[in-house]
Amino acid sequence: MDYKKSNAPLNTVTRDMIALSEDTGNVYETVCIVAKRANQIAAEMKHDLEKKLAEFATLNDNMEEISENREQIEISRYYEKLPKPTLIATQEYVDHKIYFRNPAKDKPNMD
Repeated sequence: MDYKKSNAPLNTVTRDMIALSEDTGNVYETVCIVAKRANQIAAEMKHDLEKKLAEFATLNDNMEEISENREQIEISRYYEKLPKPTLIATQEYVDHKIYFRNPAKDKPNMD
């Protein structure tokens, strides 16, 4: 999923957790699924940001060069304006774009 093209809202949205948890039947399991996906998105965003900022890193930076790098500031501002990972993950869950399974529920009883 490309988080840059997500249709997730930029602001916090109040959601009905009971309605969201209809797929799993458990509110806590739903929250866990969304939280794990949000962590994956956050790690991907962090990796992309660090990769882009690493292009500007030099070994002999002095204080004037660090404070004057406008490209770095613009890249950081762009990432700050993106929707937060939890909002993206929740929107993916609502749109049924997240694949999840619970191995404990899938395992047949051996009684």
